[in-house]
Amino acid sequence: MTAHHLRYDVNCSILFTDLPLLKRPAAAKAAGFDAVEFWWPFDEAVPPAAEVNAFVEAVGDAGVQLAGLNFFAGDMPGGDRGVLSSPAHSAEFRDNAELVAAIGAATGCRSFNALYGNRIAFISRELQDETAVANLAFAAETVARIGGTVLVEPVSGPFPYLLRTAADVIAVLDRVRAERGVRNLEFLADLYHLTVNGDDLSKVLAEHVERIGHVQIADAPGRHEPGTGGIDIDGHLSRLEQAGYRGRVGLEYVATEPGFAWLPRERRAATVVPANEGNG
Repeated sequence: MTAHHLRYDVNCSILFTDLPLLKRPAAAKAAGFDAVEFWWPFDEAVPPAAEVNAFVEAVGDAGVQLAGLNFFAGDMPGGDRGVLSSPAHSAEFRDNAELVAAIGAATGCRSFNALYGNRIAFISRELQDETAVANLAFAAETVARIGGTVLVEPVSGPFPYLLRTAADVIAVLDRVRAERGVRNLEFLADLYHLTVNGDDLSKVLAEHVERIGHVQIADAPGRHEPGTGGIDIDGHLSRLEQAGYRGRVGLEYVATEPGFAWLPRERRAATVVPANEGNG
């Protein structure tokens, strides 16, 4: 695989899970990678400063770049998939956005993923969408202070997540731009979620390459490493590169053993393309 020259990073919230979280950046480095990303790595939206400092130090001590970080997404093990569209969590989300920007300033991370959230039965969809637009604008303006970008993605799975397709995401990004004048919002193209939800990957990637700020991969079915399913991952990545994408590719899959055998070690820390973190 890897006919393209895009740079990879490892999502340490889904890989290296046999290790304590703070040991995973070093494990990624030992496996040959020079960049990592994380879902929100704490139980709380605003954890104690000591926990935040320990996380920042673990990344720095490992000698890897923090390439991506999620905003607080609620109780993920309990089924939450983001709080962006929840009016009851707006203050909590905004406090978290300030902390996310601070972590970005400390680590050099500039890409931040905001999960939209599940459908809330007792309030209107209109209110949820209005809440999400306002919170997205706030998050984007907050991370703009450090030159950051907010990413939004479709998500698959059994939960009633509100954004399922590329069209869903693009519509939200366009609404925030139109209503709030915010520009630092981009599409996170997760090839696994898009495939499972029925999108035509070739069409989506060709139409929206200029809007894509980050790519994540896992094969389908199964959400395992490339080569275990039916997605032409290398072909899609090669076409993205040919179309001008220069961002990173996050490995966000549940590994079989061995989980990185598909990727030659010399490609795990490659930096042969210009060092911009997305299309912008």
